[in-house]
Parts: sequence; C-alpha cells; structure tokens
Amino acid sequence: MTERFENPGMPPHVPRRADEDPRAARRAEFQVVALFTISALASIGFVVAYYAIDRDLKGYLLGIGEVNLFHVALGVTMGLSLLCIGLGAIHWAKTLMPDEEVVEERHPQSSGEDDRQAVGQTLSHGWRSSQLNRRAALLGSAGGALGLFALPLVLPVVAGLGPRPRQELYTTHWEEGTLLRIDPSGAAIRAADVTQGSVFHVMPDGWVGHEAIEEHGAEEAMISKAKDQIILVKLDPATIRSQKQREWGYEGIVAYSKVCTHVGCPVALYEQQTHHLLCPCHQSTFDMTDDCKVIFGPAKRALPQLPITVDAEGYIVAAGGFREPVGPSFWERNRPGLLGDDQS
Repeated sequence: MTERFENPGMPPHVPRRADEDPRAARRAEFQVVALFTISALASIGFVVAYYAIDRDLKGYLLGIGEVNLFHVALGVTMGLSLLCIGLGAIHWAKTLMPDEEVVEERHPQSSGEDDRQAVGQTLSHGWRSSQLNRRAALLGSAGGALGLFALPLVLPVVAGLGPRPRQELYTTHWEEGTLLRIDPSGAAIRAADVTQGSVFHVMPDGWVGHEAIEEHGAEEAMISKAKDQIILVKLDPATIRSQKQREWGYEGIVAYSKVCTHVGCPVALYEQQTHHLLCPCHQSTFDMTDDCKVIFGPAKRALPQLPITVDAEGYIVAAGGFREPVGPSFWERNRPGLLGDDQS
C-alpha cells in the first residue's frame, strides 16, 4: 500500500548570524546580559519604591487621570522585571542556544545502560551548547535576575503582615472607675434602673458613637469598637453558679466581652429563658449562669468577664480591667505575667 502523503523531509537548515559570526554572538550575549541586568535593577527598584514612596501619594498620568503613584511604581518595576526576564530568555534561546532540527524515532520504553550513558552525554552536550560553561556573565546575570525577581513577590507578603501587635492584644480601654455607657446613645447606666433580664450593649466612657470618632479619630474608634464592646445582663443571683462571677458582678448584674473567642464576631444574641449567649457567625454558645463557658460551637474558651461595681451616685463603673486578653486565642495568649490584676 502506498502512503497517502509523501514525507516532505526536513527543510534546509539556515544558519543564524550568531552561529557564523563571533562578533554577532558576543553582541547577542551582551543584549541578553543587559536585559537580565535591567530586570535585576527593576526588582531592586521595587524594594526601594515599596519603602521610599508614600502609600497615599497621588499623581496625574496622561490618558489615565489621578492615580496612586505608590501602586504605579510597584506595578511598573515588577512588570519591567518580569518582562526583561522573558525577553532575555527568548533572545537567549533564539540567538545562542542550539538551532538544529532533530528527528527522534520511537523506541522501547525501557532503556539500557548504553542509552542512559547516551542521555548523560546529550545533557552534557546541551550544557556546553548553551554556552553557560564559557559565558559566565550570561549565567550570572540570568541567575541574578531570576533570584532578585523573587523579592517583588515575597516582600509584599512579608511586609504586608504589618507590625507586630506587641501588647495591643492584651490591652483595652477598660480600667478601674471607667463609666459604662450604652452604645450608641452614650447614656450612663444606674444600677437601680437595671431590671432582671435587661440587656445592654456597652462601651467605655469616651469611646461611644460619633464623639469617639471626633475625639480619637475613626481608626482608633474602630479599634476600640473591636475589643472594648461589652454585653451587660442582669441575672437572678440564685441562677449564678460561679462564685467568681458573683464577686465580679453587682447584685446579679454581670458584664462580659462581646468579642467571640472563636474568630472575634460580636456575641450579641441573648436568650433570656436559657441565659445563653449566641454568636451569630458560627453558633458558638456561652452559658451566662456559669461564667460564660462554652457549651456549643467552635469557640474554645469562655468569654472574659469585666469586674464591675457602682460609684457614689449609683452608676455602674468598671472595678478594673480584664484579667485576660479578649477576643480570639492567639499563639502567646497564655504567657504568664502579661496581665496584672489592675491591667486591662
């Protein structure tokens, strides 16, 4: 049977200029080294821009309008770094790497010793043909460009983690004598006016509503909201099973952090009949009659209690700060000596 199509064979090989002219080869090498060097400088420029340029700096670009120059600098330097790596690799392959047409016939899957040696020789030949063994500048520039390009990828991840929290996770604005105020009205709470089953959402004096934003700024007010929020409930003292809970409360009135110990959602749902506090995010449930211990859900520790008392005018005030960090657990939460009896 005749074949339907004749084998056209391989086209004639056309040598490249760099294959015949040593000066053209050196020129191509210089161009590849230059591209890799530009890539390395762009990566360094990314690092410099990341730290040197104000992140809120604005500017005007023709055809685009007002832009954040910090983001533009990072995008340009990272893009230039990656572009030059790609152009350098392509130019290297097109001008200096072997340019030979090879046809490999099918062969059995298993290889003998002779074949393995042949593969080793082929790889060795390929290494020599790439001219890396003779052109150290090309190898060094390529390695430098590829190595430094990791910086624009790794630096934002590492630096974006932000500063270490230090003691911020252990402190709140609650301290001895701080007046409890209803959020968001800002009204003080008189103990005599709190009826059994009453529930109040509370913030410390000076950190409630728009006044807190005007006095401390939006960012500080938001941080306070995230860790200072309290739920105040009056229970029948006969239902309270924890002696510590009785001592830190006032005539059945108890105050607990609203920040869930799972992932920090506000625990704001109170079931008056069961005396359970429910987190709406992941359904962690806390028993208010037993020092807010976890009875259901993914949370692993009880809500911290805020000790309270009343002042000379009968208003509820804090008798001290929290004795443990509020909110989700973290790696170093249980280090001893970080929270004193009067340290919030």
